[in-house]
Amino acid sequence: MIRLILPFVLVVTGLWAWSLATTGGPWSVYDQGLLLSGWLSIALLSLTMMLALRPAWLERPLGGLDKIYRTHKWAGILAVTFAAAHWLIEMGDDAIEEIFGGISRLDDLHYSGLIEVMRDAAEEVGEFAIYLLFAMLLITLWRKFPYRYWRYLHRAMPALYMLLAFHAAWLAPLDWWRQPIGWLMAALLAGGSLASVLSLAGRVGRHRQVQGTIASIDTPEPNITEVTLDLGQAWKGHKPGQFALVTFNKLEGSHPFTIASADGGDGQVTFLIKSLGDFTRNLAHKIRVGQRVTVEGPYGCFDFNRRNRKAHQIWIAGGIGVTPFLAWLEAAGAANQPTPEADLHYCTRNASRDPLVERLQALCRDFPGIRLQIHDSSKGESLSAETLSANELLGARAEVWFCGPAGLGQALERGLRAAPLRLSRFHKEAFQFR
Repeated sequence: MIRLILPFVLVVTGLWAWSLATTGGPWSVYDQGLLLSGWLSIALLSLTMMLALRPAWLERPLGGLDKIYRTHKWAGILAVTFAAAHWLIEMGDDAIEEIFGGISRLDDLHYSGLIEVMRDAAEEVGEFAIYLLFAMLLITLWRKFPYRYWRYLHRAMPALYMLLAFHAAWLAPLDWWRQPIGWLMAALLAGGSLASVLSLAGRVGRHRQVQGTIASIDTPEPNITEVTLDLGQAWKGHKPGQFALVTFNKLEGSHPFTIASADGGDGQVTFLIKSLGDFTRNLAHKIRVGQRVTVEGPYGCFDFNRRNRKAHQIWIAGGIGVTPFLAWLEAAGAANQPTPEADLHYCTRNASRDPLVERLQALCRDFPGIRLQIHDSSKGESLSAETLSANELLGARAEVWFCGPAGLGQALERGLRAAPLRLSRFHKEAFQFR
């Protein structure tokens, strides 16, 4: 995330500074802060809108769609932060003039005719839009606000962006458009506006959507629903470890689920869905065999073929996070592929009642190089960085693949990076798209 946002902010700031240095006269601190905060806000908002298109070509450089959405989220938060700074600076102009007297301001320039009308309109629209932007951020950060309602509010964001783009374009200094900062912003405003139009038209991810039906529904345990979909020949296949956005109900919208089955070339995909929210709770009672569904994907870079073949492999699954490992082992078995030496750790609340334990054990029997360890929390067994780093096999460089609860992943990653072992990489996916 930071490797995209930070360079982006630095480029915008650098071009702004270059533009400032070549204008021929110093600006006041007020004018500088007002322009820079405004431009950073609209630039980051433009980036946010373009990332919302789910560009598949960015998955590899950024590490998957989950990383793209996390970048999208934090770019949006930073954009609102700079917008707040912009608003506060604008509100403070009277106080600054009272303390320091008259200052040389950019808006001292006089316009007439259509330009004056449009600039006045842009100023009014911007003030109205920024209040809506603040409200949108507060609702997004309020985790108790139901997702189904937040999703509809979030769909209004493209229209809100168009208002802010109008504000930024008309209130920008005219001479900026002849400089690199203006060229960059023109490109960003054009990209953000195009992304907004596509989003409002419902075109996001449309070319990767496939229609299908529910082939079977099972409940291996009360809080897990196993759903198999028949997507036919329209499904172009997937790699083990990838996920898809599944729409069971148009009002509820799409949700990301890891594909728990290998690609058999028959257009069938299986998902293991745990009850974690309003929609997934009692999912088995909300859907039926034969029901039409929409699947978008596949997405994700949780691909074991990208592993460091010189590093010791550590695979960690927590609860329903075992699904990509099931898919990978199933695919390797079907294709008679050689498997690497690896330690597979599965963390479960109760191994005796967990149907996935038996399935995982059955798959691992075919791979002697996979050392399966079950960590049963009902018996007081837990997995920690200290346990992993104490393993004698970790004398060489280690690579971790993790899928499970975010808290467990964060704790393990922090602990392993501080441990006396050579951790080459810690792979994980984050499905918090809000």
